[in-house]
Amino acid sequence: MKKIYFTTLIVLFSLTFCYSQDVITKKSGEDIKAKILEVSQDEVKYKKFDNLTGPTFSIMKSEILMIRYENGTKDVFNDEKPINNPTISSSDDLFNKGKTDAQRYYDGYKGAGTGTLITGLISPLIGLIPAIACSSTSPKDVNLNYPKPDLMKNTEYYNGYTQKSKKIKQGKVWTNWGIAFGVNIVAILLLTAK
Repeated sequence: MKKIYFTTLIVLFSLTFCYSQDVITKKSGEDIKAKILEVSQDEVKYKKFDNLTGPTFSIMKSEILMIRYENGTKDVFNDEKPINNPTISSSDDLFNKGKTDAQRYYDGYKGAGTGTLITGLISPLIGLIPAIACSSTSPKDVNLNYPKPDLMKNTEYYNGYTQKSKKIKQGKVWTNWGIAFGVNIVAILLLTAK
């Protein structure tokens, strides 16, 4: 009788242990034993079950067929739409969307443009210093003013957005330096005409 109780306890313990982890099943058929940390709109963050104190990994939901949770429930992702936006189908589309969004949302050039204008009004030669410095550096991430943080996690979108933002910043900086230079020329002409 004791052997039956012992065997039953071992079977129950084994079943409990089998379900004490989450399992990510990829569309390729590979199973990943994990502890799911977060399921966002586009990706799943997890730790490997055999190293719960190790690094956090992420996998795109578009690569996942199903997640079986330790409590026995499951999520099936085979009907998920493409990442971020159903109308975007390739990396070129994401790159171009990044450029379009930068044209619409980026306005972080104002400090660089204003600084160049003010120093350029004092002296066009001195104004060249901030113009060159500001136009040769990429905008800081805090000044990008991007519409959706999730989109910025995509490399192609990020590259398109930051490249276009840098070009916008360069254009505004050099436009303001040109305005300052023109104002100085007009002032010199007016002063010398008298």
